[in-house]
Amino acid sequence: MIRTKVGSIRRRALRGSRRTLGRTRARARRRLGRTGARRLGRVGQRLRRLLALGLPTAWGAVAVTYKLVCPLAQQNGLGARIATCAVFFAVGTGLVLHVRRGLLRELRQIRKVAGAAQGVLLRPLPPRVDGLAVAAAQFSADRGAGVGGDLYEVIGTEHGVRVVMGDVRGHGLAAIGTVAAVLGSFREAVHDEPELPGVLRRLERAMSRHLRERAKAEHPSSGLDPDSPVAEEFVTVLLLEIAPDGEVRALNCGHPWPYLLRTDEVPAGVRGAVEHLGPGDPLPPLGLFPLPAELPVVPCGRLLPGEALFLHTDGVEDARDGAGRFFPLTAVLTDTVRARPASPKAVLATLLTRLLAHADGFPGDDVAVLVLRNDREESLPARDNRMAHHSAP
Repeated sequence: MIRTKVGSIRRRALRGSRRTLGRTRARARRRLGRTGARRLGRVGQRLRRLLALGLPTAWGAVAVTYKLVCPLAQQNGLGARIATCAVFFAVGTGLVLHVRRGLLRELRQIRKVAGAAQGVLLRPLPPRVDGLAVAAAQFSADRGAGVGGDLYEVIGTEHGVRVVMGDVRGHGLAAIGTVAAVLGSFREAVHDEPELPGVLRRLERAMSRHLRERAKAEHPSSGLDPDSPVAEEFVTVLLLEIAPDGEVRALNCGHPWPYLLRTDEVPAGVRGAVEHLGPGDPLPPLGLFPLPAELPVVPCGRLLPGEALFLHTDGVEDARDGAGRFFPLTAVLTDTVRARPASPKAVLATLLTRLLAHADGFPGDDVAVLVLRNDREESLPARDNRMAHHSAP
């Protein structure tokens, strides 16, 4: 009995030591693998550096050797001169191609890093947010830039779905800092502030801080100089809050009002299938003047199931064709709603196709569009009230 217990204890200890040894060996292999990968990476970097320096050196050595050693290079005949020119032309072409290859490699790397940063700044929106179908698109007026001076965001909160659409003064890469300041503040404020005016106050403070920091960076010895270009920076902002029952409330700081798109299922009343919402005068843009003490929220009615809101920046309406005519936004939206159901993706596809064709491929300003369709199920009392509203004389 005692021998049996001792043997079992020995076997258990042996199995434990084997497991420990196996784990130690596995960890050692992983460490060796990581060390080998690092060594290979360093060797690869050294080889690339040697090639970057070695190829131009080799081309230069070929040219110098030909000039000093080759007998043909010492002759003054026409054939010798042609041969010399051909050699030096080949050397120059090789150097140019080598430099071009390096520049293209660096450009691809820069675009890769910039694309990742721009994706974090203006991240793709989800297809649905709290029962709302969402689709958005934007492009910068600067060729090669993925993000410009336009901004948008849709976030579902306990206070409702909150939306921001903005347009920074200017366009392209120069406006990205302001876009980052406004979007960062909005993404935090929508969850913290129970009322829409509180969100707008937070955006105003974020814009003021951004302008002060930018002015200090450009002019460390002084504050915000009234004659400085920073003092003229501003951003137009449209804030929307869509309640669970579809009630829409807004605060507008100098931004274009959205359009309401109705479906074929709802009989078009006096206002038609496409309605430009403009219930009041907008507030001043952020950055130019302080906001007033009172920020009255503007009611915009209800977004019924099947209806959609179309938000845009002024780059859409300001796009011109070769004859100087502005883009007919209302007419294009009307044709889109009549042609097919007002799905967000269909609206965006049709509108952007018509816009690019109107502007000959590239508008002169940043463009951003956002479509929100109410896909929530409608309650029976709300449906009865809507039908009574449409049947009333």
